[in-house]
Amino acid sequence: MRHMLLNTEQAIEQLRAGEVIAYPTEAIFGLGCDPRSESAVRKVLVLKHRPESQGLILIGSRYEQFKGWVAAVDEQRLQAALDTWPGPVTWLFPRAPGVPDFVAGTQPTLAIRVSAHETCRALCDAFGGPVVSTSANPHSAPPACSAGEVENYFGSFIGGILAGPLGGREHCSEIRDVRSGEILRPA
Repeated sequence: MRHMLLNTEQAIEQLRAGEVIAYPTEAIFGLGCDPRSESAVRKVLVLKHRPESQGLILIGSRYEQFKGWVAAVDEQRLQAALDTWPGPVTWLFPRAPGVPDFVAGTQPTLAIRVSAHETCRALCDAFGGPVVSTSANPHSAPPACSAGEVENYFGSFIGGILAGPLGGREHCSEIRDVRSGEILRPA
């Protein structure tokens, strides 16, 4: 493989430098960056040929990492989300005031997930907060399921690939709306 495989410390250095990295998730490889870095998020959007209006998912290792990113919801609705985490369910929460459009798109919500994947959790813990998580593939191409596929798609356009296995799931995360409980994308 031509591309640099990263350990967690190197991946954090890349994130803090405003670079995009790839990493294994529950089912596929994801592309990620610091969601506070507009230039890094825009690089993800360009690499994927994805319109900004769609918004992106943020992953964390615990719900508290999303403070300042999502607005409060009533206790019963919050508990419904917490009961699925850590796990493969992404929830749409009302976005907090000040969350930039380059992360949330034109949506009034922000998609968040507390991952159960050990590598993702370690990445978010070491980074100290949430990380952008979107499938590692250009628009309409199949998601990358190996570091080699990530390399073929993005080569030197990313800062490296965090080493680690996929989580063994066959499908990407389910997406639900925390306000209604509605399933928007089944697992």
